[in-house]
Amino acid sequence: MRQILNTLYIMTPNAYAHLENDTIRIDVEREKKFQVPLHHIGSVVCLGNIMVSPALMHRLAEDGVGLVLLDGNGRFKARLEGPVSGNILLRRAQHSKAGDAAFALAVAKACIAGKIKNGRQVLLRGARETKIPEDQAILSRGADDLAAALRALPEAGDLDVLRGVEGDAARKYFGCVNILVRADARPHFSMDGRTRRPPRDRMNALLSFLYSMLMNDCRSALETVGLDPQLGFLHAVRPGRAALALDLMEEFRPLADRLALTLVNRGQLSPQDFIIREGGAVSLEGDARKAVVVAYQERKQEELVHPVLEQGVTQGLIPMLQARFLARTLRGEMDAYVPFLIR
Repeated sequence: MRQILNTLYIMTPNAYAHLENDTIRIDVEREKKFQVPLHHIGSVVCLGNIMVSPALMHRLAEDGVGLVLLDGNGRFKARLEGPVSGNILLRRAQHSKAGDAAFALAVAKACIAGKIKNGRQVLLRGARETKIPEDQAILSRGADDLAAALRALPEAGDLDVLRGVEGDAARKYFGCVNILVRADARPHFSMDGRTRRPPRDRMNALLSFLYSMLMNDCRSALETVGLDPQLGFLHAVRPGRAALALDLMEEFRPLADRLALTLVNRGQLSPQDFIIREGGAVSLEGDARKAVVVAYQERKQEELVHPVLEQGVTQGLIPMLQARFLARTLRGEMDAYVPFLIR
């Protein structure tokens, strides 16, 4: 629980984080702005130009507290961690199963099924809530397209075919997202499909920022249960890429999408909160980044009913639970990995 819920985000430009006794102290222009005991912190995330003292880096590594560096747009840059912990037998099982094509395909299908089902729930909810018949028709048709994608999943005979089904479903889904934005905000928050590196519009910039935080939470969850976040089943293995964290976060992306839509539709973010740079790249402005982080942390405290446990759990704990289910699947304690589904 500590690893999931107690993340310290440092966002003030040129802030200096350093160790003071058993606390993390944050100074800005040599003035103390914040101080927190180390035992309250599960991970530290620095966004943008943040200075971290070597003494603090060493202490975080010793205490098993991850230090993550993101750029100003929330894109992952680096991670500092201490000696790898976890069950070597579990990691050996993970590496063995990654070479089992049938097992890898089954896990990948589960991850994509969770993503598509949860995305479909987002569209269905939008169709129920809209009062505009034309919008309702578009969202209902999009939900039907995702249902068709779900029916096609069992027939995917390899990862390439599966990725094709997922890619087509994603295009259909993001083709409907504009309809989920309230009418008067659409001129400013419309998206022409999913774009990244860099995002080309405000909604894509917001989604990329949220996905970066979500990926960090999924990686922390995997490391906490003893899995290797670099070795995935759906995403290809590449140096420096947390493939398994990307696998795990697929089913949670629609939760981040719902938060993005809430922030826009409630007017918590405005067009002025984004910076359009030369060349067309779009990013969140500094104060807006802070507002999004606060909203993200608050959303993690909300309870959702877990379909497997059939009880309410805070949203921030769900990646940890799913990582444990994945570990049990690798050990052979569960017949198959079951993704988290939105009700």
